[in-house]
Amino acid sequence: MADSHYDFIIIGGGSAGSVLANRLSADRANRVLVLEAGRSDYPWDVYIHMPAGLMFPIGNRFYDWKYESEPEPAMGGRRVYHARGKVLGGSSSINGMIFQRGNPMDYERWAGEPGMESWAYANCLPYFKRMETCLAGADEFRGGDGPLVLERGPATGELFQAFFKAVQQAGFPLTDDVNGYRQEGFAPFDRNIHRGRRLSAARAYLHPAMKRPNLDVETRAFVTRILFDGTKAIGVEYTDWRGRIHRVLSREVVLCGGAINSPQTLQVSGIGNAKELEAVGVKPVHDLPGVGENLQDHLEVYVQYGSKKPVSVAPALKYRNRPMVGAKWLFGRTGPGATNHFEGGGFVRGNDEVAYPNLMFHFLPLAIRYDGTEPAGGHGYQVHIGPMYADTRGTIRITSADPAVKPAIQFNYLSTTNDRKEWVEAVRVARSILNQPAFDEYNAGELSPGPEVETDDQILEWVRKDAETALHPSCTCKMGVGDAAVVDPTTMRVHGVEGLRVVDASVFPFVTNANIYAPVVMTSEKAADLILGNTPLAPLDVEYYRHGVSPPPPVQASEAAVAGE
Repeated sequence: MADSHYDFIIIGGGSAGSVLANRLSADRANRVLVLEAGRSDYPWDVYIHMPAGLMFPIGNRFYDWKYESEPEPAMGGRRVYHARGKVLGGSSSINGMIFQRGNPMDYERWAGEPGMESWAYANCLPYFKRMETCLAGADEFRGGDGPLVLERGPATGELFQAFFKAVQQAGFPLTDDVNGYRQEGFAPFDRNIHRGRRLSAARAYLHPAMKRPNLDVETRAFVTRILFDGTKAIGVEYTDWRGRIHRVLSREVVLCGGAINSPQTLQVSGIGNAKELEAVGVKPVHDLPGVGENLQDHLEVYVQYGSKKPVSVAPALKYRNRPMVGAKWLFGRTGPGATNHFEGGGFVRGNDEVAYPNLMFHFLPLAIRYDGTEPAGGHGYQVHIGPMYADTRGTIRITSADPAVKPAIQFNYLSTTNDRKEWVEAVRVARSILNQPAFDEYNAGELSPGPEVETDDQILEWVRKDAETALHPSCTCKMGVGDAAVVDPTTMRVHGVEGLRVVDASVFPFVTNANIYAPVVMTSEKAADLILGNTPLAPLDVEYYRHGVSPPPPVQASEAAVAGE
């Protein structure tokens, strides 16, 4: 029996779901229910709210869905682990807190797809501005009064200063703001940290709205299927933490499960490739073959070097020092616990054939794996590097009608000639930077992959064995028109059915050239206006840097400081 009736049921309390819960419930006439399968992001949970604690939730069943790819054919049959947030805030509660919009030309690429004209950079920029408070200063590119408060990483440590000098010695520029006029270049990064705490989408958007009487939020509520009357979505079925089954009706269902769970939920509910659904025992509601196709992601490696000087943040990770690190953060929100350590990096073109940056660098004043395992030992530093526009495409496909069975995830990493070419370029560019004179007093030799890995074939073999996902899955329910499209870009409705929309990273037609959290929030902000029938924000037609077309901007005071001038 149906428990109650809502105007909107939002499936997923992650990044997109948090934004939509806030915006859709702002009108008290709308009754909104958020169903999150994971746990609450309790305010006392240090692993979520301490920025430096980011390594602990990954791989932990209480925070992470712990997905794993199918054997990857071009990576020697290796399965690639894929963390996804299992908590309010979704992956924004367990990610690296790096805030990157992507390049303006990413959105021009989106707008070049049929039916996507309203997603050009000029259309997206007002929503990027609406969602943020940039503490470095609002301007024609940056917002000043949005829910997401963005702290600029200090990146003033000795190793960061060496890094910024090294990139210039390698022939790459500095830039004042990678989210502003010019993305190409190196600079301190914006981060989702405010007053020493992680600022997830749940903290920024959802919690401030939870006191509204027209918004209900349930955690540990696992949606098993979307309910249909013919081809009209009329509600959802879900199980609570005790295993009890509930059916809730609604005027609209908005699916915000992310690039893995959204296509899975559609498929187990009968929306997808009809033949494939029938083969696993699901009765098709609507034949939509694009569901679960077009999977894109970023793969990355860590190029690590030992340090001759004891200047890295390695001591903070030693067990004997962790109590003091925790105490400084707990009582003062200061010290090594108050940073994600990814305080700077940049974007470059790995070859002259690309119009804008296809490689992203994160610099870390520490030599350690992203999930906290396999420390290199002693003092060191590393860059996280990988191509941003791999032309590989993967799939998400259910293997069972049971929604509790994880889908088969196939990324097809390294499966194309161009992807392999850009991987060799990426590693060589990283080495060219880390072997510049600016690092001479620190450089104790390459730890990973090691000097014995030199030829193109050796580099690729190392990548096959060592690369990890950067955790940016996207594009599996892409917006657009035509046979491969899943979502209408003007309404966010699923093609061919009524009362059902999708809003999350799955609707991207192409992955952006950076971390995807900021584009997800922007997409959700814009989608909220489309769902509510509001007039979209007026386009902002501003000039942005394009290589070979625009002059570089003048050096700003903050840039001069980074350069040590």
